[in-house]
Amino acid sequence: MAKYLMAIDAGTGSVRAVVFSLDGTQVGCVQEEWTHKEDPRWPGSMDFDWTHNWDLARGCVRRVLEETGIAPGEIAAVSTTCMREGILLYDKDGNELWACANVDARSDDQVGQLIRLDPDLEKKIYARSGQTYALGALPRILWVRDNMPEVYEKTAAVGMFNDWLIYKLTGKLAVEPSNGSTTGIMDLQSRQWLPEIAAQCGLRSDIFPPVAECGTLIANVSAKGAADTGLTEGTPVVVGGGDCQLGTIGVGACKEGQAAVFGGSFWQYEFNTASGKTDPGCRVRVNCHAVPDLWQYEALAFKPGLVMRWFRDGFCQQEVAQAAETGRDPYDLMNEKAKDIPAGSYGMQCCFSDTMNFINWKHASPTFTNFLLEPEKFNKYTFYRAILENTALILRSHIELVKEATGNEPEELIFAGGAAKSALWSQIVADVTGKTVKVPVVKEATALGAAILAGVGAGLYDSIEDAVAKTVKWDHTYTPNAANKGVYDELYAAWRKIYPVQLALCDQGLTRNMWIAPGL
Repeated sequence: MAKYLMAIDAGTGSVRAVVFSLDGTQVGCVQEEWTHKEDPRWPGSMDFDWTHNWDLARGCVRRVLEETGIAPGEIAAVSTTCMREGILLYDKDGNELWACANVDARSDDQVGQLIRLDPDLEKKIYARSGQTYALGALPRILWVRDNMPEVYEKTAAVGMFNDWLIYKLTGKLAVEPSNGSTTGIMDLQSRQWLPEIAAQCGLRSDIFPPVAECGTLIANVSAKGAADTGLTEGTPVVVGGGDCQLGTIGVGACKEGQAAVFGGSFWQYEFNTASGKTDPGCRVRVNCHAVPDLWQYEALAFKPGLVMRWFRDGFCQQEVAQAAETGRDPYDLMNEKAKDIPAGSYGMQCCFSDTMNFINWKHASPTFTNFLLEPEKFNKYTFYRAILENTALILRSHIELVKEATGNEPEELIFAGGAAKSALWSQIVADVTGKTVKVPVVKEATALGAAILAGVGAGLYDSIEDAVAKTVKWDHTYTPNAANKGVYDELYAAWRKIYPVQLALCDQGLTRNMWIAPGL
């Protein structure tokens, strides 16, 4: 009897196959890190290698079955999730032609074209789609038209990475609205394509595949998909969704007014709303939720997880070696030292990501500041803790930003993703925001959300709410420390003044932006 659900999750920094029992217990997970290389001909590019990356993905599926000892026939259903914004172009025969990962920034010239075409077009697009040019598909497809005309002419369909995984498993291509809405070519209210927007931008309007709602049983694993992955031919495959939307399902945030924070390569603050109304200032992203009749205000912090990886690999070789010897996680060893550093890191600040401004989005050069040449205080663990604290400061600014746009903020935060494994980081989030922080048992909530949709689509649960009640369990609750909150209030006020100065240095050409949206 089939009694397990599988999620395949194509994240920014890795791909994983995760197996869950029907009560939400994670039974097995196999993960492979991947990178998206810049084509030296195109500064800012972030190519997605679909051949190599499918080999990694299908290898994860095979290995998780092998390592858990689960027979392929015991998998009741499969669903998929992924980083948003990454797109693939296909020809009429379904062959991949071109693909880029999520923060590809090669399309500066095309953003300039769109601005010259109509200076108000971006705001008009945002009003209907909740998206700007910063991460949307429009400038990227225009780039292909202008720089790879032979690819553009052959293009018959555009898709996202979670849909691509389903396509590789089943041979059927359809785009779902939670991730499809991140293209900027989909209507928030109808959850359907807006080919007229593509036409307005000088693009073809005939490259949009069917839309299939999240949780829909779309197809079964094909003979080719079975041969590639080791899954049983005929296994039901259910439409998944974007990583954050499925993550909110995976932590039980399925109702209006709930909020979740996902700490991974990027940090996403997701606030559920029963209205798809957009922000008049175009500062915050609005997406379709993977739950019917819900939308999400989303504020993104750039690269906290990647900053952590950089710091680990660049400065913590001792902890990495010790972890290898003891079988521990190097981050656990770093946390043990950093927890002894006082809240506020002796006043030291760091600048990485800025508060989101979707219509004019850029980040300053990475910076540490306000430290003294006193090694007993300012050692690598102080710098490490400052990174943890800075990420929480950004989150606080995003809660305030979304409240300005919606008039609402959550009573509590649900914290998931890799960062939620850290008790120190979780407590810092509670102290900085002043909110109770709940951490679920399953930290890889995105994969659990995909598994929940797989179970709903296969008829194993009555509804998403029923599935959440049966699968989501809580690991720990963190309450704010009032004394630390006072320290962080001062740190936050200083950071809000320091960051614009760092950004101004970039604007003057004296330092380099960590990231800047195309066309800015």
